[in-house]
Amino acid sequence: MTGGRHKARTLALQALYEIDMVGHDPEATVDHLLEEERLTEENAAFARDLVRGVTRYRDKLDVHIHRFAPVWPVEQIAVIDRNILRLAIFEILLDNRVPVKVAINEAVELAKEFGSDNSPRFINGVLGAVSALTKNENPDTGGL
Repeated sequence: MTGGRHKARTLALQALYEIDMVGHDPEATVDHLLEEERLTEENAAFARDLVRGVTRYRDKLDVHIHRFAPVWPVEQIAVIDRNILRLAIFEILLDNRVPVKVAINEAVELAKEFGSDNSPRFINGVLGAVSALTKNENPDTGGL
């Protein structure tokens, strides 16, 4: 899974992690990462859109994380897992560029690459619950 979209998601995740950890400006962070990782214009735009979307809707995305992982306060979820969830929930509920299964599979792959041993199972479980939501509510809003 080393396609252009996967690389764009990886770059977006790296940017979101940095933004979450040290509060850097989202646009400047993406620009810096794009200097190091050459992506096509289309995939660079995709990465930027993901970061902008997650940044814009972060509070609402966190509400969904809390809703589907209530045992774990959002601020106590590992930073990488929290940002994988934000990214995937944004793609599932708001972005609608890829099928839900693709967004979940990509998130699980990112969890395998960057998270702990338990991350893929945790991410898959939370996103499975989110995807069930999309079947029961208006997919255009995802309940946001």
